[in-house]
Parts: sequence; C-alpha cells; structure tokens
Amino acid sequence: MNKKKIAIVGVTGMVGRVMLKVLEERNFPVGRLIPAASSRSVGREIIFGGESYKVVSIEQAVNEKPDFAIFSAGGDVSKKWAPVFADSGTVVIDNSSAWRMADGIPLVIPEINGNILSKRDHIIANPNCSTIQMLMVLAPLHHIYRIKRVVVSTYQSVTGTGVKALTQLKNEAAGVKGEMVYPHPINNNCLPHCDQFLDNSYTREEMKLVNETHKILDDNSIRITATAVRVPVTGGHSESVNIEFENDFNIDDIKKLLNDFTGVVVRDDPYSAIYPMPIEAEGSDDVFVGRIRRDYSCDNSLNLWIVSDNIRKGAATNAIQIAEHLL
Repeated sequence: MNKKKIAIVGVTGMVGRVMLKVLEERNFPVGRLIPAASSRSVGREIIFGGESYKVVSIEQAVNEKPDFAIFSAGGDVSKKWAPVFADSGTVVIDNSSAWRMADGIPLVIPEINGNILSKRDHIIANPNCSTIQMLMVLAPLHHIYRIKRVVVSTYQSVTGTGVKALTQLKNEAAGVKGEMVYPHPINNNCLPHCDQFLDNSYTREEMKLVNETHKILDDNSIRITATAVRVPVTGGHSESVNIEFENDFNIDDIKKLLNDFTGVVVRDDPYSAIYPMPIEAEGSDDVFVGRIRRDYSCDNSLNLWIVSDNIRKGAATNAIQIAEHLL
C-alpha cells in the first residue's frame, strides 16, 4: 500500500495521543507524520514509530498538503481549519461535533455505513463516542428486526470530557483541591449532566444520540430518548439500552447475530458474573455487549448493556478506520 502523509491536528490532546498509538498498532501506511496543535504546543516533541517529531502549527500543517488530516482539536478549530485543508486537497476526518449534522457531510462508522464514502468526500465526520458504541450493536439488529423505539441511559467516563476532568477526579480522590471542570464533585458521585442543557431540557449529548442515530442508520422513524450520566470511571462508557422491534426475535439468534458482527464481542453469562465492564474494555477496540434479555413488559422488546473504550473505538480508532476504509 502506498504510504501517506498524515496530519494529526490536536496531537497533544488525550485523543490525539491515542490516535498516534492506533496508527502504530494497526500498521497504517504513514509515510510522513505531521503533528499539529495550537500555538501553545508548537515546538513540543512527540514520539511516533520510535522517532521524535516537533509539533507544528495548524497553518504549517496545511502548507504541507497531507493526504489525510485527522482532527481532534474541538469544534471551533474544526470549523475554521477543516475547509482550509479540504480546499487544498486533503481529506479531513473530524472527531468534533462541528460537521456531524451538516448536509452533505458523511457521518461514518465504517462497519455500518462505510459504503457511503466516495472520493468526492473531503470532510468526513466521526460520530459521538456514545453513538458509535450503541450503533455497533443496534445496526445489525435493526437490519433484521427493524427498531421502532430505543430508550438509552449512559454511564460515561470522565475521559469523555478530557484531561482536566480526569485531573479533577484524581484530585478529589486524593483529597486535593484543584480546578473544577464539572459543576459538582465527580468522585463518589454521578452527574446527570453531560454537555450543555438545551431548550428542550435534554443535554447536547443526549440529543446527539438521537440525531446521529437517525443520520447514520438513514431512518428518522426510529423513536429515541436518552439520559446521559457522567460517572467516576476512567475506562470507558457504559449504556443500558432498551429496544422495541417491529418483529419478534429469539434470544439465541440475537446473540449469534451480534457475535458475528465485526467489532462486537458478546460477554453474556451473568450466572458466572460475566458481563461487559469498562475496567475490561479499556484499551480495546471492540464493543462489548451483555445482559441480553427479553423485556417482558413490552412486546418484541429487548434489554442489553453495552460497554466500549470511548477514547479508542469511540474516537481515535473509528477515525483511523475511516482512513483505512478510504485507502
């Protein structure tokens, strides 16, 4: 495979650093790496493939005309710079929410809808982490049984907020006073408050699960409601999902269908205390599903529990997989 010139924009951040790790692990054909970040990080050194690289400005990265620019630098940076890269012929894969719902911009989980990508696409959006792991399980089920309604409650790692939130949790656990990213303590606590509250009393995170699901599955008829909760966990996000189907199902068929889907691992032997947990998902690219059981309160309904490392499959890995799919 021809080697490519790759820019990582936001390379010094939590997701950016994992992107470098994933590129190495998956033997992505990097001919030249261009690590880019904000002005305060320019000149810092990062290690990739055993070699040292100096972080450059985003403007300098544009001038290098990379084949791919993979962004994890926040929505404002993406809105400003993604079109600049795209206009110079670079394919942008953006991990922020800036372009996800924009008309004409593909929102992609490669295992589900990678087929929509074409050579005309110069800005491609990476979905929200909680959406990715949920749809990795819902998509194969929707294909067979047709989903009518989804009720999801998330239990989201502090790493989804970023390094400052991780520091807040560690400080509180150690009894150290420090910067508060959240409006309340997170250690020994749960906050039903992920991202900003909107006029409809839902948070942006909750509405991402609704809107992104409709776009990725190309089906606005699915009724979805969500409650997103931040928990004092660092390994990954967890989700309790209740699904109502149009068609009836057999539990064994559900388990086989999910286990056969690339990137999904069924861990479902509750009587032996085997079920997905973030402490085991951390560092993995798979999405784990368990507690698979019929909901007897409603016809054709199913309960399950989904766990994934939100920094890997929920962000860095999915972005790299998009680039791989394009290659």
